Amino acid sequence: MQIVAKSLLAALALLAGAHSVAAERPNIVFIMSDDHAVKAVSAYGNAIMQTPNIDRLAQEGMRFDRAYVGNAICGPSRATMLTGMHSHGNGFYSNEWSGPFDGSQQTLPKLLKAGGYQTAVVGKWHLYSDPVGFDHWEVITNAFEQGTYFNPHFRSAAGVEETTGYVADLVTDKAINWLEEARGSDAPFFLIYNHKTPHRDWMPGPEELRNWDEGARVPEPPTLLRDLEGLTEARREARMTIRDYMTDNDVKLSQSKNFTPQQQALWDGAFAAGNRAFEEADLDGDDEVRWKYQRYIKSYIGSVKSMDRQIGRLLDYLQEKGLADNTIVVYTSDQGFFLGENGWFDKRWIDEASARIPLLVRWPGRVAPGSVNTDMVQNIDFAPTLLAAAGLAPQTPMHGMSLLPHLGGDGNIAPRDLYYHFYENPGFHGVARHYGIHTPTHKLAYYYENDEWELFEFASDPTDQVNLYGRPGQEALTAELKQRLAALRAQYAVPETDPEVPWWHGPVIRLMEQLMKFM
Repeated sequence: MQIVAKSLLAALALLAGAHSVAAERPNIVFIMSDDHAVKAVSAYGNAIMQTPNIDRLAQEGMRFDRAYVGNAICGPSRATMLTGMHSHGNGFYSNEWSGPFDGSQQTLPKLLKAGGYQTAVVGKWHLYSDPVGFDHWEVITNAFEQGTYFNPHFRSAAGVEETTGYVADLVTDKAINWLEEARGSDAPFFLIYNHKTPHRDWMPGPEELRNWDEGARVPEPPTLLRDLEGLTEARREARMTIRDYMTDNDVKLSQSKNFTPQQQALWDGAFAAGNRAFEEADLDGDDEVRWKYQRYIKSYIGSVKSMDRQIGRLLDYLQEKGLADNTIVVYTSDQGFFLGENGWFDKRWIDEASARIPLLVRWPGRVAPGSVNTDMVQNIDFAPTLLAAAGLAPQTPMHGMSLLPHLGGDGNIAPRDLYYHFYENPGFHGVARHYGIHTPTHKLAYYYENDEWELFEFASDPTDQVNLYGRPGQEALTAELKQRLAALRAQYAVPETDPEVPWWHGPVIRLMEQLMKFM
């Protein structure tokens, strides 16, 4: 009997120890928005709007000022987040022709799940596959996995669900519902909470529609009316100007067709009077560009406000349930976005407006509140960082590195170069394929199908306006950066040739672009 009692006590002690270890491992909530420019996050200062709930993560954690993606397009960026690998390493190069994401490869959720975490993804997925490595998944599936702002459809293991409501609210409902279920277990959780917002066509939520102010004006970027003549062919040939490529649907002169009567009334109340005034004014030229910019940027801001409110709701839930102190919360975007700079919208470029992303990390007890990091980091680093935080490691090497030393405030971190590679051409907006290098001081890009180069200096030209390539006095720097770029390509074993694109892809994309002008 005494032996049995001792054995029972030992077993209970072992279980208690296991529970203690589980309790010490942090939960992880990874929040990713879509196309959220740093310029639209007030925690970064000099912003076009206020984002009070996202800012809470900066106030209570760390703000990364020089975080970038390696391929500024939605699906490839998400594949990089999952794998810690650049596009050529995970096989997902393009939204348009890569095919379904290969879920059989090593991924962050699979490693966390094997390490004892409960795992879930809710919201935008955009990888044309069923998520692998998740105990639970509910992902947006309609409109080519882009979803609609109102009444989106969600795909899960149970099938497709048609919903009624605003997408940011619905994604948050589903995230909180899963967290309620996860709290029934002692295992730590990993939740990917993905927003569609603020992707094109930038539809504000109900509250923002009710409070729409047609007369409000957002300051224009200095380069809104920039003349692109004299720049590289890559710049001149891109099809992403507000002037020529923004559709009626984008600026709310036309509308989605899937509204309920109540949603239709909100839309009419916000936009109908302004649309009539626009038609009567018969604007053209620069005046029309300025009008389109205001409709675009205010819609973008309204959609971000709607998302920010829902992020606050999730953060409040973590606090109210006593989960905040042992939960890492990461906020980022799949890429940045042009908010009128160069007269453009969209992303894809190596430019700061496009490749730079917000990155905020709150980890109570480990990350100093209100801290700021200015080191160069990239989305290849997300997976190895979260694995390290969970006490785990990848089974095979990842391209990225753990950011735990950065989060700990280690001041002895060596400067680093970052690799960038955009493949999606032929593609929407006609952005030329290019690869390049970000250094702490400069950016060098090579448009290899055009045989054109660009060189920008960060300190004097943070908005990438002045191409220094080929100018007198830049020869030594250019040669050095080309060597460093070649070294990065060798380090990551980048193939010399790109994957083949179906012959019909380019003509189909151009036809779709022309059709979109009538939407």
